[in-house]
Amino acid sequence: MPDTAVIAPEAVQTAQWTKKDLLGLRELSADEIRLLLATAESFREISLRPIKKVPALRGKTVVNLFFEPSTRTRTSFELAAKRLSADILNIAASTSSMTKGETILDTIKNLEALKVDIIVIRHAAAGVPQMIARHARASVINAGDGAHEHPTQALLDLLTIQEKKGRIEGLQVTILGDLAHSRVARSNIWGLTKLGAPVTVCGPPTLMPAQMEQLGVTVTFDVNEAIRHADVLMLLRIQHERQEVTLVPSLREYRLRYGIDRDRLKFAKPDVLIMHPGPINRGVEIDSSVADGPHSVILDQVTNGVAVRMAALYLVAGASNGGGAADE
Repeated sequence: MPDTAVIAPEAVQTAQWTKKDLLGLRELSADEIRLLLATAESFREISLRPIKKVPALRGKTVVNLFFEPSTRTRTSFELAAKRLSADILNIAASTSSMTKGETILDTIKNLEALKVDIIVIRHAAAGVPQMIARHARASVINAGDGAHEHPTQALLDLLTIQEKKGRIEGLQVTILGDLAHSRVARSNIWGLTKLGAPVTVCGPPTLMPAQMEQLGVTVTFDVNEAIRHADVLMLLRIQHERQEVTLVPSLREYRLRYGIDRDRLKFAKPDVLIMHPGPINRGVEIDSSVADGPHSVILDQVTNGVAVRMAALYLVAGASNGGGAADE
C-alpha cells in the first residue's frame, strides 16, 4: 500500500482521473489539470525526505522511449518512477532494433510482451504518442512530440507559477520566442487559458504561426510592451533543429530585438517571474544576469518536474488499473 499521506485531500476532491494516457493538455478539462497539480503538490515533499521513496507504484514497470535527445525530461521521469518504487527501463532509439528496420509499433508490441505498464515517449513527429496510445494496452505519457505538445513541461510550469504567485487565474503571462516550433508554448497556452490566465505571445513575425489568436491569446511584436504587463515572462529558445530554413537573420539580431537582459527587464514589473523550459541559450534569448538573477525560477521548474512526473505516472497507473494506484 502507498503512503496514505502522499495524496492530499484536495487532490482527490477536485476530480477523478479516468484517462489511460496523458497525451496533451488540450484534451484535459480545467479540473483534470487541477487534479494533476494537486497530486504533484502532494508528491513534492517526498523529495525533501531523508529517504526519497514511497511504494505507490511498486511492481509497475515504466519504459522511457526517447527518439530525441533529452536531459531534464528523461532524467526527471526516471527519478519520478524510482521515487514511486517502479522499475524503469531507458531505451534510446539509436540503440534499439529500429535501427535495423523494426517499426515503432512492432517495438511497442515487443515491449508489451514484456508486460510493461507505462510507456513514456518523446518523438520528433507530432502525433506519434497518440498513435501508440491507440494501439497499446499500456498507458502512454507524451514527453514531447514534434511541435505539438509537451504536457508535463507545461504542468511543471503551472505548478511553479502557482507555488510562487499563489494562484494562476488572472495572472498576465507573456510567452516570448520561437512560437512556431514550440510544443512547450502550445501546452502552456492550453493549460494557462483553461485555468484563467490571459496569455500574450511575442516573437519575430517569421516565428509566429498564422492565426495564433485562435488559441485564445493576444499576439504582439512589440517586446517591451509584451514585457511591461507580464506577471510571468516565459522565454523560449530558437529551435534551429526544427527549421528547414533560417527564419531569423542572425542570433545577434535576435538578441538585440528580443533577448532579455537587465536593461530590457527594466520594463517589467518588479515581481515578474522569469521562466525557461531549457535548454538555455545564454546570450541569445536570455542573458546570464537574468537567468541567474532574483526573478528567475528556472531551477525551481526543474525541481517541480519530478513531482509533476510522479503525479502523471501515479494517475495513469491508477486509471489503467480501473481504480487507482492507491487501491493496490
